[in-house]
Amino acid sequence: QVQLVESGGGLVQAGGSLRLSCAASGRAFGTYATGWFRQAPGKEREFVATISEIGRSTYYADSVKGRFAISRDNAKNTVYLQMNSLKPEDTAVYYCAADYRSARTMTTMTPTYWGQGTQVTVSS
Repeated sequence: QVQLVESGGGLVQAGGSLRLSCAASGRAFGTYATGWFRQAPGKEREFVATISEIGRSTYYADSVKGRFAISRDNAKNTVYLQMNSLKPEDTAVYYCAADYRSARTMTTMTPTYWGQGTQVTVSS
């Protein structure tokens, strides 16, 4: 089992930045891919970014490319999402996820493990 706990959400003005963190526990952190997904009110949960087991490969949704950056620190069992140039349409609950399948597979298939989510609100 993998346990995931997100932090770092909050309220920010458009154009601002936030960094989300996800602390993992359970299985060895460097053995599975991790990622971030989000769900806005009235919408389905969507892929945001994923990163491979040792951080060699990353994948991003088109809507966040060039603005968001995913990274991981395997020594700290933590994955991050740096969000810059935030827009009101980025408002959502952001979820950390993990899976033993590849980071690329996570972009199109529902991950196995999920955190509880953290709210990000971007005001205009």
